[in-house]
Amino acid sequence: MKSLLISLITGVLFFSSCIEEDTNTQIVHIQPVYPVLKSKDYNNILQLQVILNDTLKITNIRKLVFSTGGTTNIADIESATLFYTGDKDELINEKSVLFSVTSEISSVITFEGSLRLKPGKNYFMLSYRLKDDADILHHAGGSCLRAFTDHGEAVVRQSPGHKALRFGVAVRKHNDDGVDTYRIPGLIVTNRGTLISVYDIRRDSRRDLQGNIDIGISRSTDGGNTWGPTITGLDMGEWGGLPQKFNGVSDACLLVDRNSGNIFVAGLWMHGVIDDNGKWIENLTDTSTAWNHQWRTRGSQPGFDVRQTSQFLIAKSSDDGLTWSEPVNLTRMCKKADWWLWAPAPGNGITLEDGTLVFPTQGRDKTGEPFSNITYSSDGGVTWKTSAPAYTNTTECAVVQLDDGSLMLNMRNNRNRNNEGPDNGRAVAVTENLGKTWTMHPTSENTLIEPVCMASLYKHTYKYNDKSRSVLFFSNPSTKSGRHHITIKASLDNGNTWPEKYQLLLDEGRGNGYSCLTGVDNDHIGILYEGSQADLVFQKIPIMDILKDLIYL
Repeated sequence: MKSLLISLITGVLFFSSCIEEDTNTQIVHIQPVYPVLKSKDYNNILQLQVILNDTLKITNIRKLVFSTGGTTNIADIESATLFYTGDKDELINEKSVLFSVTSEISSVITFEGSLRLKPGKNYFMLSYRLKDDADILHHAGGSCLRAFTDHGEAVVRQSPGHKALRFGVAVRKHNDDGVDTYRIPGLIVTNRGTLISVYDIRRDSRRDLQGNIDIGISRSTDGGNTWGPTITGLDMGEWGGLPQKFNGVSDACLLVDRNSGNIFVAGLWMHGVIDDNGKWIENLTDTSTAWNHQWRTRGSQPGFDVRQTSQFLIAKSSDDGLTWSEPVNLTRMCKKADWWLWAPAPGNGITLEDGTLVFPTQGRDKTGEPFSNITYSSDGGVTWKTSAPAYTNTTECAVVQLDDGSLMLNMRNNRNRNNEGPDNGRAVAVTENLGKTWTMHPTSENTLIEPVCMASLYKHTYKYNDKSRSVLFFSNPSTKSGRHHITIKASLDNGNTWPEKYQLLLDEGRGNGYSCLTGVDNDHIGILYEGSQADLVFQKIPIMDILKDLIYL
């Protein structure tokens, strides 16, 4: 028996040594960072660049052998697929060609087929489908070990650093439930530990207001591993006799009252259309094509009436996000009459140490200039007040309470449009009196770069050895141009510095770029973002994956 085994091994080695080498074909690893998502058929794991050097020699690729090294648990993988994406460096899409698929998952996966290579560069993408019960804290990996053409074994060049990709969940995807696009994420964790996400349900197109848009809610009771169906949070239907496409609600923000446990969702409602000259358009019907936007031209105007200005709505849930009240309109309570607009800033709000509820908000002043500010309640959400603007020519913002009790507002800065210089940076202001006065922070417009996009700022308080510690986390597309490279950054000194070593890249592909952070539990944060792999992606991140080898002090 032993001699037979030795003979078999010797035969295999002899056969391998006799395979002719195809020196005209080279294979190069390309390992971009993308999330690997549950609830998604195909995930981009590893890209191969197959280079055919001999332009005269007809060459077919026959077999490719991959390792699943770097995968936390291969039992998480339901199937593996290899796609040919042609001569373009791109992700899997409807034009991709299936090379081979297998559900036989082990430490080594073999794909066999036949595909004629084009002269020059050809691209293949390895894809995994995850099982529904896969743990979102796990990782996936893959590398090409060997490749064979009809002329022999090709040369495989391994990449110097292997990347294991993080799991996540595709909470909402294009065309889920027949909806064209899901956008504008918000995320909170309730007092009961339930994660609640909020988003625009853009039913007919990806376009902003005005349109057939409602506010959707999804819940997770298992730390983000699975998410329930969409619950409607805000929907104005055919209010005032106008079709739903002229009663859109968008840009939601969530807030948990840590004292009562009540949850609030705020959204911006547009009734009808105000034209470029500030005039409300009469006699709109299902076939009308009129469109304008609250931030565009005179799409929202001074005053309080639904025919004058966009409306600030708020609804409440007292049962952990399962059901939501009829909306209350706060426009007359808080908006200044001469402001063109007062609106929620998408994302999440906070409860201060003294119980005050604070929403990040935004608007347009009496000249139409954008601004960022806060709106707060000292009576559990019965009445609300809005602050003075923190800064001009800014919009979507995020708020935290610093360790000294002051509030920090981090703002989308319109000055950064087409600005790739050293002064590209988010605007940051601080207040000690609920926004009566503001002071610009030393990091304002010079530290946290952006491509002019919504971002998230979240203060995570955790316990270690019975002592409470805090860290600020920030997320956005970490670029000065283009919405890609969704990154989480950490500050250990209340936002004064953001060291490069405390940064974590989640998705380097292009997407819409909005994101929202919250705590999941003591040791994890969660992020919901508009990524390259789905409309809305959720990932659960151990805080020490960002802080790395930092020792709790």
